Amino acid sequence: MDKTLRGLLATVLLALLIGGCAYQPGPTERLPDDPQALLEQASQQEGEQAAVSRLEAADILAQQDQRTQALEVALELDDAALDDADYQRWGLLLSRLGSEAEDTTAVLRATQDIDARDIDREAANTLRERRGRALAEIGEHLAAAQALLAVQRDTDATALNEGIWHSLSRLDGQQLAALADGAERLTEGWIELARLTRDAGSDIERLFSQIDAWRDRNPRHPAGREIPSDLLALRELRGREIRHVAVFLPESGPLASVAEAIREGLRTHHLNAVERNGGLRMSFFDSSLGDLELLYAEARDAGAQVAIGPLDKEQVSRLEERDRVPLPTLALNYGENDRNRADQLYQYGLSAEDEARQVARRAREDGHRRAAMLIPDNDWGRRVGQAFEATWQRNDGTITSRVAYAPSGSATESTRRALGGNPDMLFLLAVPSFARQVPPTLDYYDAAELPIYATSHLHEGRPQPLLDHDLDGVNFIDIPWQIPDAAVGGEEALPFQASYRQLREDADPSLFRLLAMGVDAYELALRLPQFRLLPDSELFGATGTLSVGNDGRLHRRLPWARFENGLPRPVLVTDFLNDGGLTDDAQRLEGTPLGSEPLVAPESGDGARQ
Repeated sequence: MDKTLRGLLATVLLALLIGGCAYQPGPTERLPDDPQALLEQASQQEGEQAAVSRLEAADILAQQDQRTQALEVALELDDAALDDADYQRWGLLLSRLGSEAEDTTAVLRATQDIDARDIDREAANTLRERRGRALAEIGEHLAAAQALLAVQRDTDATALNEGIWHSLSRLDGQQLAALADGAERLTEGWIELARLTRDAGSDIERLFSQIDAWRDRNPRHPAGREIPSDLLALRELRGREIRHVAVFLPESGPLASVAEAIREGLRTHHLNAVERNGGLRMSFFDSSLGDLELLYAEARDAGAQVAIGPLDKEQVSRLEERDRVPLPTLALNYGENDRNRADQLYQYGLSAEDEARQVARRAREDGHRRAAMLIPDNDWGRRVGQAFEATWQRNDGTITSRVAYAPSGSATESTRRALGGNPDMLFLLAVPSFARQVPPTLDYYDAAELPIYATSHLHEGRPQPLLDHDLDGVNFIDIPWQIPDAAVGGEEALPFQASYRQLREDADPSLFRLLAMGVDAYELALRLPQFRLLPDSELFGATGTLSVGNDGRLHRRLPWARFENGLPRPVLVTDFLNDGGLTDDAQRLEGTPLGSEPLVAPESGDGARQ
């Protein structure tokens, strides 16, 4: 070869070698096996390049079983900068890591933009399923059911039945109606199954007769092919239905009038339910003398299987100190001990403390952090106020002022004092005469837009638009029977409608909640075997959605309403996308479980129930 040509080639080769030794990876190239180097690289990048580098790092960390760090990296990257293919990878990775870590926030973040992206069908269904299960974890059961039903429509998978039924069985009447609106065949079948289950109540033979008929009509439905296990478990109760109930209520003494209202609710509902509960007997015993041993002995001699009562708080406290009660018992009050020790003792009442806790949770979920409290200056006010305050602070809220007012006095000065500390919401515990003074006083002090959250005690339970106009904008909770339009969309959708109409007709508004309590006590007593078998069971009752805590104490979940033009109106919960996802506005609510619309005041302008 010519020396000149040979020398030229040698020069070129040397230049290439030198250049190769000096070469460093460019900003768009990846280091596939070193997540820390990828994260360092991402810190020097922007936009899509940085997001992709972090995604690669998170993926490698997950493969190396460093899941906590992988989750942190995946959460921190800018998913909006990813193209559809990488977004799909990110969503599947983050939702899997979040599910494994029981981090519902991560799962919901990873699945919030499913419809806005071009994602493979299988991946989209995986993401929707994970979203549905995460929504169920935070109690957003309507959105959860919608998400899981969307997947089942596409896959026909019976493996989703348990999750769908778990959420579907926790929807109230209004939510079931919302789900039924425009529903296709699959969803209609599920809703029909849910409704017939509720209609059967505690009659297990009737329930399974209706389930068999439903399966005959829907042989190809996923639930027709594989009945949810919670429904099948109820077969164990066949032959164990309650046929005789003892009722312990005082016929004299300070609780006699309360007892009489509860007794009327029990008797009225018993007569209306006789076709459904044919052969059921109720025996009433006077608990005025306070001899619980004698009461139980008489009830057992009469053949009673369960007891309703006692009503007296002291008697209930004595019962919960035992290891066991002689009969499964639904007490009509809550004991004063720290915990209930007695096996088969359940406690139910119209607890104002329960309402205060629900108000605190809701206001906190709506993004409020600084609460002012306006409570009556008495033992009842202090007790209920403490329940609100403990729940509020447990959820990282701050109390700006705690004002105890004279129940018979004017609201002007106490309301002014409540505004100290710059609160972003007001908790109001008051009867109507005092409560009606508060919003106009806030307006006077240029605080009309301060959201007010209240318990049921400010609502008399009858339409009074002229009197209650001053409460416009106030958010409050109450039992479904008191606010049928707000709770379930109208009287025709109320639970136990026949008893409602009969009791409502001539009822004293001040006693109507106690009548409703009697109705629910009847239904709860018949379901005590079911609550023992399936502790997560719920009753959609006249006084709210009722569930049993670990200690046997019943908890009520009440519907929300807002005064508008002096009348209670529904508070809409969410706007849902077709696939069960939520609107962007709902997702952006600070501190809000996805699916909850915040309760905010519109821009326009001591008798205590225990």
